[in-house]
Amino acid sequence: METPIQNKEIIFLLADDHSIVRQGMEIVISDIVPNAKVYQTSSLHQVLELIESKGIEMAVIDAHFPDGNSLHILPQMKNANPDLKILIFTGLEEELHGLKFIKAGADGYLSKLSEEEEVREAIATFIEKGEYFSDLLRNLLVQFVYNPDLISPLNSLTKREMQIAELYAEGYGNLEISNSLNIKQNTVSTIKKNIFEKLKIENMVELVDLVKTHHKL
Repeated sequence: METPIQNKEIIFLLADDHSIVRQGMEIVISDIVPNAKVYQTSSLHQVLELIESKGIEMAVIDAHFPDGNSLHILPQMKNANPDLKILIFTGLEEELHGLKFIKAGADGYLSKLSEEEEVREAIATFIEKGEYFSDLLRNLLVQFVYNPDLISPLNSLTKREMQIAELYAEGYGNLEISNSLNIKQNTVSTIKKNIFEKLKIENMVELVDLVKTHHKL
């Protein structure tokens, strides 16, 4: 016996730079909603064009593409179609990145590390309810109400610490930062130590990743 969800005629967009991911997701969607119309793209720059020209109702989109990050276009996607439902399907850690995508306009967040059955259930929930939040993300959303810094750990840095973190991320060393900001090298080193302690990181690679992830997008 067919369920109401199986009878739906939904126009989907699958946006991911890996064709195997798009193909796998299309199989899952077609199993759940046989009448679905599915468009695919590997380019972030084509996403808005397809939403506007094809009447996309639901989008499953990766976080990172070779031509950019989807975070900054989520508001534009919603502007193009206010009723559009967006599910982020990514390998990025949900605990670190889920909240910022939801805040930017996504209606759900699903990890590519999920088991196949979990992916199928998440897609079915997304299609039926227009949203999907794992238990982890629901807990984070509750915590976010009491601690807005969860959305970006960089919010815990002072203005000067953020300035120096940005310079480190751009490849500057202690001496260059010292000369640029007209402060002593040992002051730069002290601030660097404070930054590492606040962000709970141990090396420059982690700092650069945090700045690029949370501040430069």
